[in-house]
Amino acid sequence: MAEVKETDLVVLGAGPGGYAAAFLAADKGMKVTLIDARERIGGVCLNVGCIPSKALLHTAKIITDARDAGPIGLQFAPPKIDLNGVRGHMVKVVDALTGNLGRLAKARKIDYVVGRGRFLDGQTVQVEGGASFRFKNCIVATGSSPTKLPWLDLPTPRVMDSTGALELKDVPARLLVVGGGYIGLEMGYVYAALGSKVTVVELTDGLLPGVDRDLVKPLHKRLEGLFDKIYLNTKVAKLEETPKGIKATLEGADVKDKEPVFDRVLTAVGRKPNSRDLGLDKANVAVDEKGFIKVDERRKSSADHIYAIGDVAGEPMLAHKATYEGKIAVEVIAGEPAVYDVRAVPAVVFTDPEVAWCGLTEAEAKKQNREVKVVKFPWVGSGRAMTLNRTEGLTKLIVDKETDLVLGVGIVGVEAGEMIAEAMLAIEMSASARDLALTMHAHPTLSETVLEAAESLYGLAVHMLPKK
Repeated sequence: MAEVKETDLVVLGAGPGGYAAAFLAADKGMKVTLIDARERIGGVCLNVGCIPSKALLHTAKIITDARDAGPIGLQFAPPKIDLNGVRGHMVKVVDALTGNLGRLAKARKIDYVVGRGRFLDGQTVQVEGGASFRFKNCIVATGSSPTKLPWLDLPTPRVMDSTGALELKDVPARLLVVGGGYIGLEMGYVYAALGSKVTVVELTDGLLPGVDRDLVKPLHKRLEGLFDKIYLNTKVAKLEETPKGIKATLEGADVKDKEPVFDRVLTAVGRKPNSRDLGLDKANVAVDEKGFIKVDERRKSSADHIYAIGDVAGEPMLAHKATYEGKIAVEVIAGEPAVYDVRAVPAVVFTDPEVAWCGLTEAEAKKQNREVKVVKFPWVGSGRAMTLNRTEGLTKLIVDKETDLVLGVGIVGVEAGEMIAEAMLAIEMSASARDLALTMHAHPTLSETVLEAAESLYGLAVHMLPKK
């Protein structure tokens, strides 16, 4: 009979939500058991997601920046790409971060258990092939995994998901990216910079579905110069392995070559919650029709003493949301007055240019018949953007029609992801557009575009003519 150990808190999943929750709980004096199938702490995000992809994106941006330097008087020879060196940088970053997390967990006396955990009942989790843990409370933070479409799931390494793409085994001459969301565009940008002829196929009528079109437009235009083809309103109906490569059957009005052949295919059509095979039914934990664990504002599930955070607990599937929720769940367990009550969740697409947004989008405002004012500041009026020779950017504010409270912010341009924090603070602190307009910003910076967007609402923007 398997050994049964007693613990205050079991955390299932050691990603950004799980390890943040485990660390905070340990800091609050709880005996914590952190369970994950991976040997190293960090989950998908740190090991095969957010962090390694950003290392590759940095490499890609250096390459494209060099290519784009001609207009400012610089000419560079084509880069000599050492794939081992590129992979080595990525691995070095991941090793450093996971190693540090391991040391932090050990210093906090967290019991890190490698294996897949399953509920035996509402107060016991068993690690496959190992011990069982009887807990006072449990946090489920098992994350998500790539969605697979049966007709595209060929048993060949030439067809990759995001994890396979990050392995960077080679630079294929021809790469098909199925899906024009953020994962597809980020990895497509990396491979295009490294030398692949990239074709992106998106089922809907625009890249980055759900993002305001004026924010996507500058990115789409730039990607048209980097990618070989971008097909919208197009479906990949079939993939077939042939001696020459993967033959794709494309269905779309703009497609001329209906059966192109590619060396590799990246499928990036979304993610699904990792809620299956956890024994949730034995613990009386309810899930919705999409497989997300149902939680309340305290991140508590339908079962007493069991909480869920991150991707497995619902959209949006973002690492920073998981971290935030993990801290909320621990505070609730500790008996503190905490609820998940945020006004916005930031999102960033780390392409070049970057796209970042938070709060209410213009499309959502129209759908809700919400009366808002939308103000935009194009980066052609930004001195800093001009010095960078990157004036394609745009900063927009969505504000309440009556009070001018900032409800949403969208930015497209270089370093947009670094700029969105100010927008988040403004929304969470109930700042108005006038508050932003009266806040001094350093010059010359890209963040000034937030200031001038706010000023333009009142006809005060220095670098724009006021609207009549």
